[in-house]
Amino acid sequence: MRTSTALDDMICFQLYAASRGMTALYRRLLDPHQLTYPQYLVLRVLWHDGPTTVGDLGRALELDSGTLSPLLKRLETQGRIRRERGAHDERVVWIHLTADGTTLQDQIGDLTQRLVCATGLTLDELTQLHHLLSRARGRV
Repeated sequence: MRTSTALDDMICFQLYAASRGMTALYRRLLDPHQLTYPQYLVLRVLWHDGPTTVGDLGRALELDSGTLSPLLKRLETQGRIRRERGAHDERVVWIHLTADGTTLQDQIGDLTQRLVCATGLTLDELTQLHHLLSRARGRV
């Protein structure tokens, strides 16, 4: 049995510990597909939005190009995405799903539902938590 600590009263620690716990759950579900959580997030954006630019992807994921570029390179090496220079502006790089990247959506598209069940929270509680976290994130 775990004992209470001074950290338990800190909201920043609760957020940190909850984030680590959720990431660990995702890791167990993503490892069989040789995906990391950040790679999964890239795929989620592409599944939802379709082809997108590296710049837009970086903004959506709140990642800088130094972090995003190696992540995209690994996904491309795995055959899940392809990068393509813009026809009108070669400085713009578009990210497209490959057939393998699209197939992954069918294989792991239900991860969110499985993780929702793992939290033990009701749909109303999760909706409220999402709303509060989004509000707090928008201010910090």
